[in-house]
Amino acid sequence: MSEKLMTKFLGKQLNSPLVLPAGIMDMSYSGLLLMDKMGAGMVTSKSLTLESRVGHKGPVVAEFEGGILNCMGLCNPGIEEGLREIDDFKKRSDTPVIVSVFATNSKDFTELANQVNLSKAEFLELNLSCPNVFDEFGIPLSASATQVFEIVNSVKQISHKPLIAKLSPNVVNIVEIAESAVNAGADALCLINTLGPGMLIDIRLKKPVLFNRFGGVSGPCLKPIALKLIYEVFSIIEVPIIGMGGVVRGDDVIEMLMAGATVVGIGTGIYYRGTEIFRKINSELLAFLREENYSSIQDLPKLGKM
Repeated sequence: MSEKLMTKFLGKQLNSPLVLPAGIMDMSYSGLLLMDKMGAGMVTSKSLTLESRVGHKGPVVAEFEGGILNCMGLCNPGIEEGLREIDDFKKRSDTPVIVSVFATNSKDFTELANQVNLSKAEFLELNLSCPNVFDEFGIPLSASATQVFEIVNSVKQISHKPLIAKLSPNVVNIVEIAESAVNAGADALCLINTLGPGMLIDIRLKKPVLFNRFGGVSGPCLKPIALKLIYEVFSIIEVPIIGMGGVVRGDDVIEMLMAGATVVGIGTGIYYRGTEIFRKINSELLAFLREENYSSIQDLPKLGKM
């Protein structure tokens, strides 16, 4: 990997500013290792819960013009098995790992964090914003500044890992929510999770396309919203941001970085360009730097602080 793409995130050196977000690849260490070999600078586990979850009944994914609708339902093997896979990955790679966890209250988030403390992962992400389990858990936790503060503050007191708060775009004032997370001790933010829930209808069968009816919206249509929210938060908040939402090509990554992201997640883009997307985008980033006479990715301007 070229030194021009090297990026620091919470004290760790990454070979690329590209990140595999939660929920994209299978939870096995081999899936994470594949993304590592393809050029991801950091990888994230599926959002792990205290107990295993089978997720929602299919179909759980549907494509529409401009994006993807999904209602996976937080399927995962549970925290114990998930951490075993992460530790197996760390035996084979030095690439930093984020463990993403999901719960509905401070007590369960704290219990998850205690188990993550014993793992070889570098970072802990609190998924406060998953819309595709809306039917089970109601409004995402990150819609409430008070709940965000309570959860982040509780976990911060016991976590041995730097803390990342993953926030939802489905809020009235994302800056208020972001400030609450940072004031409670979040070391970084992840923006944004999927939008929605949304819905698609099969007009021939006269029923919703997804079995669960509703799902989170991702893909290229999300990028303008993600850029705006990242820009707003970066203009006020000082902690690093993992930017994501609609990233498919190198130019999308450049936009995210200019909006204020420190590193950039690629999720739905894997659907459009395959698992080699990280390698392809790294090449596109280097081409951009060469064409625009930037010596490294770190030289890109941050528009929110200009």
